[in-house]
Amino acid sequence: MIMDINVKKINYWNILTYIVYAIVIIFAFFAISSKYSIFGIKMLVVKSGSMEPTIKTGSLVIDKSFSDYQINEIVTFQNSKKLTETTTHRITNKEDKDGNILFTTKGDANNADDADKLTPDRIVGKVVFKIAYLGYTVAFSRTTPGLIILIIIPATIIIYDEINKIKNEIILKRKERKKAK
Repeated sequence: MIMDINVKKINYWNILTYIVYAIVIIFAFFAISSKYSIFGIKMLVVKSGSMEPTIKTGSLVIDKSFSDYQINEIVTFQNSKKLTETTTHRITNKEDKDGNILFTTKGDANNADDADKLTPDRIVGKVVFKIAYLGYTVAFSRTTPGLIILIIIPATIIIYDEINKIKNEIILKRKERKKAK
């Protein structure tokens, strides 16, 4: 009994190409979502140790905005003086003053509550997921050298590879046409 087994040869270049595709897409997504909120989700980098050991410095936190926040939830909020800067701390108190909700926050590693009371409109979102140390890479991808190394160079390699595939297909079709004549 003879069995015809069709064994495909593993093309390691294709596997590497798909890995590069995935890396480029992931880092492009991280870079975009750290700048803009996508479907109410925002990715931010923790730059200080105020939430250690719960959230390590350099972690990537994924925040989702909600309509209500509770005590013990970890939230990211805008700085009262510089709205472009954010802080990630835990809510330690929630109070209602004349119909206005005010939150007290505190970093887990800090000895005292934050002096500034927080209004809901300054909250970016609640931390729903964190990845230790990945924030360093995301922060690097937002710099010019990071953009070049992590996005532009791999994207150029992908484009070059695709152009070569198209060129080879055209050459192959021309050869087939010549043989057919």
